[in-house]
Amino acid sequence: MEFAALQPWIWISLLAAAFQTVRFMLQKHLATATLSAGGATFSRFFYSAPFILLLLAGYVAARGVELPGVSLRFWGYGVIGGAAQIAATIFLVMLFKQRNFAVGITYAKTEIILTVLVGWLVLGDSVKPLELVAIVIGIVGVVLLSAGSGVAGRGIKDLANRAAGLGLASGLLFAISAVSYRGASLQVDSVDPFLRASITLATVVCMQTAMMVVWLSLREPGEMARVWSARRVAVWIGLTSMGGSLCWFIAFTLQNAAYVKAIGQVELIFGILASTLFFKEKTTPREWAGMGVLTCSILMLVSLL
Repeated sequence: MEFAALQPWIWISLLAAAFQTVRFMLQKHLATATLSAGGATFSRFFYSAPFILLLLAGYVAARGVELPGVSLRFWGYGVIGGAAQIAATIFLVMLFKQRNFAVGITYAKTEIILTVLVGWLVLGDSVKPLELVAIVIGIVGVVLLSAGSGVAGRGIKDLANRAAGLGLASGLLFAISAVSYRGASLQVDSVDPFLRASITLATVVCMQTAMMVVWLSLREPGEMARVWSARRVAVWIGLTSMGGSLCWFIAFTLQNAAYVKAIGQVELIFGILASTLFFKEKTTPREWAGMGVLTCSILMLVSLL
């Protein structure tokens, strides 16, 4: 495969990772300075929904097609995936409050490892020996990360801390949402992959916005008003969320998803740069080691899928 042929999807994958990193940076900023974890999460869905709906409307109008039908399973998958992504995002934003930005991003990337594990445990999908090795390496990385700046050498006991729990729960829920979104898109009666994906994305984001409105109304009165007050920053969360989702989709249409995911791990490097340059956070040697080991595990695993 010639490098010239790879360039478009590589650059699009890098752009997607950059969009996603900026979105997480904005959410961390709002969660630490203005909003709660729930409010920062709601801002992503609330401010991205209009852009996603405009994208879908524009695509349908440009192509001159009608919206295809969906099955009942579409709604079930959508609700499960949407709820899982909400919880995953809240846990990740809570983690940003406890640990530095780069560590939080790395924890989120356990999604790839956990997807393989969930498929093996729940669906009986086979795990090749080298994939198992990659998973074990990933566990070592998580153990190193979970200790943070604490006493070295505590080993597996470090996994019992709150930050590790939030990080692993976030990764697991992101994995569940990804599987559910794929299931939902397959229930759209169309052969056009972009139309199927955009309908799924628009529907799920609208459902997530409604879910968060109910949740915040009951549990955090006044938080939606704060989200609106923070709109000058929060609207960029919506735009970067939309941009990231669109770029990931375009990259997937141009190249094998495993290669796209492998390139997308550059988000870990972006996270380290953001943590150091923008948030002025210090990363301990043990955290550097944990991120390095976990990155190797993820890259090894996606190369084997």
